[in-house]
Amino acid sequence: MLRFSAFMAEEPPPPASGDAPARPARALGTPLASVIAVVATILGLLVLAWTILFVTKGRFLKSTFEKVVAAQTHRDVRVAGDFQLYFAPFNVRFLAEGLTISNPEWAGRGNFFSARKIDSRISTWSLITGNRRINWLGLEDGHVDLQWDKEGRRNTWTFSEEKGEPLDLPIIRRAIVQGTMIRYVDPRMRIAAGIRIHTVEALDTKFASTIRFDGNGTARGTRFTLAGELLTPNATVAGGQNQLKLHVEGVRTSIHVAGTLPGATEIEGADLHMDARGQNLADVFAVAGIAVPDTRNYRLRSDLTKYGDEWRFTRLTGRFGASDLAGKFTVAVREPRLLLTADLSTRVLDIVDAGPFIGYSPQASAAGAVVTQAAGTPRILPDAPLRVEALRNFDAKVDWRVRTVRAESLPVSNITLGLDLDDRLLKLSPLNFSMARGTVNSDITINARRDPVFTEYDIRLSPTPMGTLLAGFGVEQSGTSGTLKARVQMTGSGNSVRDSLANSNGRIAVILPKGNFWTRNVQLSELDIGVFIQKMFEKKLKEPVQINCGLIGFSVRNGIAAADPILIDTEKNVMLGRGGFSFRNETLDLAFRADSKKFSLFSGQSPVGIGGYFARPRIDVISPELVGRAGAGLGLGVLASPFAAVIAFVDVGDAKAADCGPVLAGASARAQRTDKGKPRDDVGKGTTAKSESGKASKGERKEQRKKFLGIF
Repeated sequence: MLRFSAFMAEEPPPPASGDAPARPARALGTPLASVIAVVATILGLLVLAWTILFVTKGRFLKSTFEKVVAAQTHRDVRVAGDFQLYFAPFNVRFLAEGLTISNPEWAGRGNFFSARKIDSRISTWSLITGNRRINWLGLEDGHVDLQWDKEGRRNTWTFSEEKGEPLDLPIIRRAIVQGTMIRYVDPRMRIAAGIRIHTVEALDTKFASTIRFDGNGTARGTRFTLAGELLTPNATVAGGQNQLKLHVEGVRTSIHVAGTLPGATEIEGADLHMDARGQNLADVFAVAGIAVPDTRNYRLRSDLTKYGDEWRFTRLTGRFGASDLAGKFTVAVREPRLLLTADLSTRVLDIVDAGPFIGYSPQASAAGAVVTQAAGTPRILPDAPLRVEALRNFDAKVDWRVRTVRAESLPVSNITLGLDLDDRLLKLSPLNFSMARGTVNSDITINARRDPVFTEYDIRLSPTPMGTLLAGFGVEQSGTSGTLKARVQMTGSGNSVRDSLANSNGRIAVILPKGNFWTRNVQLSELDIGVFIQKMFEKKLKEPVQINCGLIGFSVRNGIAAADPILIDTEKNVMLGRGGFSFRNETLDLAFRADSKKFSLFSGQSPVGIGGYFARPRIDVISPELVGRAGAGLGLGVLASPFAAVIAFVDVGDAKAADCGPVLAGASARAQRTDKGKPRDDVGKGTTAKSESGKASKGERKEQRKKFLGIF
């Protein structure tokens, strides 16, 4: 204890003057040294692996490659000959002789890919980032089988069991391809094609090689051929781009594409130019399952490129038939349907080229053969069926503007069309155009989701000068200052315009506000021979007659339009109409009669009939009623005196003036009143047009007085 206490009590000797305290020695295995050691080990292993692979060319990985790829693709993978996989020096070199990858079971026997030899240099960095860039590819006697199944759900190049993805080729900078065949089959789109590819030495010193290809196939039953070449740049040329030339012939169409590609298989951002010409533009779109109206011969030019899932056609110019077209459009490859968007303009649209938009054949229109025969009677309503099946394949958003329509007797201009198609629901809104200094505003909905197609029509004509509107039909504008406005509001079922109207229901109304009209036209309708001859001798044939108000209205039921009412009140008479027309067989059965408000001598007082068909109307001035009155006059002349014969043609002038309020409101016959406020008993009692059999049926004779509320 004493020793221990003594020892503890001793003080250590003081340090020597100027000596620093000694630092403890650094122990091995610090974090920095560990990191350095790990990095050095990894680099060493990489260098060792690189060396082993470079020396052996990676041939020992052949069986491993077959097993790994087979497991990932769920296919049989075989390499019959030499195999190499190594870094040379930084890019991955892959070489395989006799490589085969089988098709999935649903695609039948055979291989998805086979090649006598494939030799490539693959960017190592692209493998890390997933960009899949091949700097160089050599392919000999290759065969690629690209197939979709019948349902369009699976394909041979998507190796997973999920839904088939669009074909996405790796970026290939340069390539030499010899004796290679590509087969493409899409049962849903009805496309089958075979393409041969081979490489030749390029003559241009800027290019290392020219990849030429040609092939043929069928698209929706129509055969086509294609040929082209791709000039790949020489590796020593900085910034070189691949030049593409492609020519396709088929479906009565010739398409030429030329321009540059960033890479041999790199379409994204390509700078291409397209020149297409053919007999019918609809043929080209039909290959993609897109329905557009038929056209006459056409030629279109545009720039073409691809961005993401979109094919963009810009700076479009050209002609179809006798009409011009400019603008841009885009086809987006999306699910579940393609999306077509377009912004188009036309300076002059020939009326013949406009026919297909409502169902007329452009060839028949150009030949003047729009009128057809059915059961011996002429037909003019378009009967081309709507391509309902094609509407299942795409959606669309289109804006089209037309400045002028070239047409005799049809003063139409400034057309604005907005088209929206969403899963077979087609809306034409707006569908507006100028006509004779008036404007027609339309909204039409075509629902192809229903069978048959269900169409809603709403067409409105703003107040329009009658003289300008009717000038093309032989009516001079001089002396005519009246205006008219109109509305058509109907619905119909049918897969063509003709079928839809033949089953339509709704209302048609044309309103004539106050204005002037030629005396000659009014007096002819009244057959007031005395006044007509008097004015003719006084050279006042064009003296205007005041129209107080007028309504030409029809109620439509099951395709039969009955007058409801036809009532025009003028300064001197009241014009009434009865009958109607049929959308079913396109017949007309109308009669107009004008009762004078003033006493008139030598007035025929009988209707002017309009009969026949839409395509061939007939005016009957000498009606059975006039013949009967002439017979009565002849009898009186024989029994009494010649003066008595005149009595049969005297008009006492007892016509009842109309209350213009209901007329200008477009009201039905039941709501019409005289200027005294009493219900009219001279409208709404006429028969309708004849039925398909040619005889007026009982149902067609019933008065149709559906009120058109809120029409104007």
